[in-house]
Amino acid sequence: MALRIFNTLSDEKEIFSPLTPGKVRMYVCGVTVYDSAHLGHCRFLLTFDVIFRYLKFCGYDVTYARNFTDVDDKIIKRATDEGVDCAAISERYIAEFNRDGAALALMAPSVEPRATQHIAEIIAIIRQLEAKGLAYSIDGDVYYAVVGFAAYGKLSGKKIDELEAGARVEIDERKRSPLDFALWKSSKPGEPTWDSPWGPGRPGWHIECSAMSTKYLGQPFDIHGGGRDLIFPHHENEIAQSEGATGQPLARYWIHNGFLNINQEKMSKSLGNFFTIREILENFDAAALRHYFLSSHYRSPMDFSKDGLEEAGKAIDRIYETVDRVSRAIKPAAEADGALMESFRQEMDDDFNTPRALALVFDEVRALNRLLDDKQQKGLELRAAALRSMCDTLGLLHEGYFERKKSRWLGRAAISRDGIENLIGERERARLAKNWGEADRIRNQLATVGVIVEDTPEGTVWKVK
Repeated sequence: MALRIFNTLSDEKEIFSPLTPGKVRMYVCGVTVYDSAHLGHCRFLLTFDVIFRYLKFCGYDVTYARNFTDVDDKIIKRATDEGVDCAAISERYIAEFNRDGAALALMAPSVEPRATQHIAEIIAIIRQLEAKGLAYSIDGDVYYAVVGFAAYGKLSGKKIDELEAGARVEIDERKRSPLDFALWKSSKPGEPTWDSPWGPGRPGWHIECSAMSTKYLGQPFDIHGGGRDLIFPHHENEIAQSEGATGQPLARYWIHNGFLNINQEKMSKSLGNFFTIREILENFDAAALRHYFLSSHYRSPMDFSKDGLEEAGKAIDRIYETVDRVSRAIKPAAEADGALMESFRQEMDDDFNTPRALALVFDEVRALNRLLDDKQQKGLELRAAALRSMCDTLGLLHEGYFERKKSRWLGRAAISRDGIENLIGERERARLAKNWGEADRIRNQLATVGVIVEDTPEGTVWKVK
């Protein structure tokens, strides 16, 4: 099977064929760094992390660009409220975003451009649009003339003559049409500013991504991605700008993940119904959070539930327990079971079908445990390697999982780490003295508080339920 991707542009699944054989160029719209990243952001980050991982698994040389919007009305407002400059706000939340990304075990993109570092490229595109009659300036502001781009609406399916100015479309009576959008904004006192042919100002939101994506990936490139909320107007406007300027397509495949809802409403900061990534990771492991999102297809809407996240935690426990058990029983094989990996590819080739891929993972978890229970070694190494390869491709295996689980548990437990280790020491002394009754009593005492003791060839280890 060939990889098939649902392309928002055509509204159907298409066989993926990169422009350059063996190479993939992918751009994903990142975050505006004015506040902490929330779970809505987490969904798109994990979606495209898995896509990035799978493309690499398939052998592609992938250039993955994901941007930061580091100049924006919201950043300016926050800086004004706190009495600091905009750079202080953006640097703070870029650093926090990077900590969240590390905690989520995201693979680093090939490049992470910032809008403020690409002013020259932004101005160059606007000049091209002016030369083609697609941009006009008024008092230092520059607008895109939507009516001049005949293909406007081809991504979202909207028609110019049916569109009305909505909540995210800027209203300005000076514009020729309420649908025209800002390419360059003249700066107000106290705002960050750059010199331009139209006077001091700053870029509009949409033009930033046109400049950054084409600088690093060329035009056209293979994949453009983001959340469904970006289809209109952001991605529609990117297409209008980039294709209006060059006459070439911007991207061949457009991938959009579904909304994350709470109580049937889209999770967003503007609605105030959100959890930050940091808040969730205080009580749940990042591997469980990844499993939770991958258990639904990336294009499907999800309704967030902490109960669902609890269940994901139990499921991920089973994976880690099995990987740990297998690693103590056998040496890892250099190659994975070919039939299992082919089944995995068939599921992932169907528009990155992670729910079906996870089903394969758990089929293999059950099979490996049966083989270990029956003390059967035949084929075990190859199957264990396949399980690890599938989990690695989905990004499920994070270093330090059991230790993080202990630390979270100890934060709520009625016993301390020292208390547990002292009891384990007492048990070891009882075993050396062949006082099996006392050893069993201590094991049972630990079990009543949720501590599981295991005796391994490397010594006694403890885990939590």
